Amino acid sequence: MNTKTRQGAWLLLSGLLCSLAAAAAEERPADYAWHLPLQLNGEGPWYRLELPMAAHLAARHADLRDLRVFNGEGEALAYALVRSPHEERLDEREVRWFPLHAEGDGDAGLPGLRVERSATGTLIELLEADAAPSPAGLRGWLLDASAVEQPLVRLTLDWSSDQEGFQRFRIEASDDLRSWRSWGHGQLARLSFANEYIEQRQVELPGRRARYLRLLWESPQQAPQLIAARLFSRPADSLAPPLAWSEPMPADRAADGAYQWRLPLALPVLRIRLELGPDNRLVPVQVSGRGGAQGRWRPLGGGLLYHVPEQGGELRQDELALAGLAVQQLRLQVDQRGGGLGAEPRLQVGVRATRLVFLQRGSPPYRLALGNPDALSAALPVQALIPGYRPERLAQLGVAEVPPGATPQAAAPADGTVDWQRWGLWAVLLLGGGVLALMAVSLLRKAPEA
Repeated sequence: MNTKTRQGAWLLLSGLLCSLAAAAAEERPADYAWHLPLQLNGEGPWYRLELPMAAHLAARHADLRDLRVFNGEGEALAYALVRSPHEERLDEREVRWFPLHAEGDGDAGLPGLRVERSATGTLIELLEADAAPSPAGLRGWLLDASAVEQPLVRLTLDWSSDQEGFQRFRIEASDDLRSWRSWGHGQLARLSFANEYIEQRQVELPGRRARYLRLLWESPQQAPQLIAARLFSRPADSLAPPLAWSEPMPADRAADGAYQWRLPLALPVLRIRLELGPDNRLVPVQVSGRGGAQGRWRPLGGGLLYHVPEQGGELRQDELALAGLAVQQLRLQVDQRGGGLGAEPRLQVGVRATRLVFLQRGSPPYRLALGNPDALSAALPVQALIPGYRPERLAQLGVAEVPPGATPQAAAPADGTVDWQRWGLWAVLLLGGGVLALMAVSLLRKAPEA
């Protein structure tokens, strides 16, 4: 056998073995431990899915490298992951405010307003009956948001008041100071508790535009004197992706009395929600986390949780914002002098949702597969999956959904039949390896001596 013939044989056999190895390693749904059914709605061939928390918890890798989409024929479909930023970008602006005085608690006593706009800004004049209204008649505050052109998502207030406790107010919005629309309720809190000073100054807004906001206190005699008012708006290029929430998880009790929860893998937790129950509670808490069982606990956040009665309703705060660090264990330390969290508090964790986009092929049923520790990422860039992709096109794609109430199901066990094709491929692969070894030995024996 001459040199060229031997080289050709080597190349041919090597190519055959590589092809057989790739075919033998072809992925199947049974290679993944957990499956979630998918329902397709709308026009394809591309479909988008907001991954539920169940998918994050079923994965073996936090970056979702072991995620696949299979069709009814067991074929893996091309897909891309469109990840959202962990933190949305907000613009902050300090705004002017004007006191609203009235003789009674009703809206009929509120003063009239005169507005003049010019190139230098907006002039607001309060048309009140008394030139020097009594401070006792303070009914609320008017905020001038006319300089903010973007949707309003958050309001923070600072105030001076000798009284402690909760202060609740209505939020109304207007563009002309004549017609007002309700934006729900806000709530401030300032408490001294267990030698600690606790404040709640932030109010969430519905994410809509308005030129003016009116804050009307439900107990006008307790309306505080404002010191500062800041509005946060969301730029058009900073869309807020939703949070994916877990199911409520029971707690383990540590030796020092703290509550602990363990996740299947480390996740960037942005928010937690605790079940406070029907009883009245007022509980300062501190939250810490760590990446594994032996890591160091790091502080993630803290605040005041409460559930207290109010005339005609209740006041409730059961969520806390965290730092967004990747943690697998969470630890909650509670000041029991506030009533604690009950015998078995349950926790939900929220992470920023990830969007999955895949290209439909084949027939249903379609399913999401996760839980293969040896899998490598098969995700494509979304620009490669969808030619001419633009971010606004996501909203035009068909929608894939996990049916309500569906939970990850373990992969179906083998049905007892022998996969002769795969076994045959591996047999040929091993036989080819043996042939290669024999050829190498033969060539070494025939090599000329130096």
